Amino acid sequence: MTKITRRTVLRGSAAVAASALAAPVVLRAHDALASSGTVNVFAWGDYVQPNMIEKFQKDTGITVNLSTFGSNDEAEQKLKAAGGKGFDVIFPSVTNVPNYRADGTMLLQPLDESKVKMDNIIPSMVRDSISLGGVQDGKRVALPFDWGTEAVTFDSSVHDLSDADVSFGSLWGDGLAKKVAFRQKSVIMGTGLYLDAIGKVKSNRMLDVYKSEADAKRVWDAVATFVIEHKGNVGAFWNNATEATNAFTQAGCTIGQTWDTTGIKLGWDVDKKWKYRMPKEGGITWMDSIAIPSGSANLEQAYAFINAMYDGEMAGLFVKNTGYNSAATKAADFAGEQYAKTFGEIYTAETLSNLWWWQADTPWFAPMRQVYVDKITNA
Repeated sequence: MTKITRRTVLRGSAAVAASALAAPVVLRAHDALASSGTVNVFAWGDYVQPNMIEKFQKDTGITVNLSTFGSNDEAEQKLKAAGGKGFDVIFPSVTNVPNYRADGTMLLQPLDESKVKMDNIIPSMVRDSISLGGVQDGKRVALPFDWGTEAVTFDSSVHDLSDADVSFGSLWGDGLAKKVAFRQKSVIMGTGLYLDAIGKVKSNRMLDVYKSEADAKRVWDAVATFVIEHKGNVGAFWNNATEATNAFTQAGCTIGQTWDTTGIKLGWDVDKKWKYRMPKEGGITWMDSIAIPSGSANLEQAYAFINAMYDGEMAGLFVKNTGYNSAATKAADFAGEQYAKTFGEIYTAETLSNLWWWQADTPWFAPMRQVYVDKITNA
């Protein structure tokens, strides 16, 4: 079966999306069943890898039964079909948590924070996850697990930008003909944040596009018009990691709006001149969470597993395995010197507190966004 990762699903691969419908893979740790029990984990395909399972079982004596999913829809539907039973830990995107209901009943149980080592979780992530879906019916049902950003990648030998000067507006300056790369689906958010910040298009920091269809149309009409007026700057559109990298290494782009891993790896693997930085308007951010289904049969083991995921050494393994950012406070300390240095350069206390989070989709969001993607693409 094609390997399914969170990144491949996020990046819209049709082949991967189709593969996601395959039956979940079940992986059992190599040791015999431990006397301290079992934990049944349902995770994105690349989240809980063998080296993490080995460490967890060695540290706790608890056996891990791992099933994987390839999309949020698949995870939701499987848990709904099982009535919240069958798993002890699950990793939903936090903006999808509100969907985990069956007949009005939440299929994720309230978390007992006294059983979680909350000091091991980045406080701003805990805070931001509340409004993103982590709290339902007034109770915490999901905690932040990992996250990633979309911000600005640029050739520092061409663009003299200090970290404080980087902006989504940096894509639209003069003298950038055919030098800019972006993904249409998200440039209408990044550019909207810029236009809101300079007072040109008021949008409540782009939250208005989730408020109503009329508000979304008002904001995106103006943003799309601005992008189209400056379309001469566009050197390449991208929709996956390979296309994004090629925009800079082959198509001649020197600046663009990209995912974190694209910009960071250009600096690591291609040339140190490439930098990835948070814009002053705030890096666009997604978050996945960790939760306990309502029908968990191994509650003590579930909390042991959750706490293990926030241990610095374990979180470091996760970062090395996947390239995603962990919500654990000490992850960077164990993810390797290169990652720690890069993380520290990009994610300061100020930039972490200024992240812009994708919100839970409203019924009109995706179809209306596609209308504007088509307008920008075909203009």
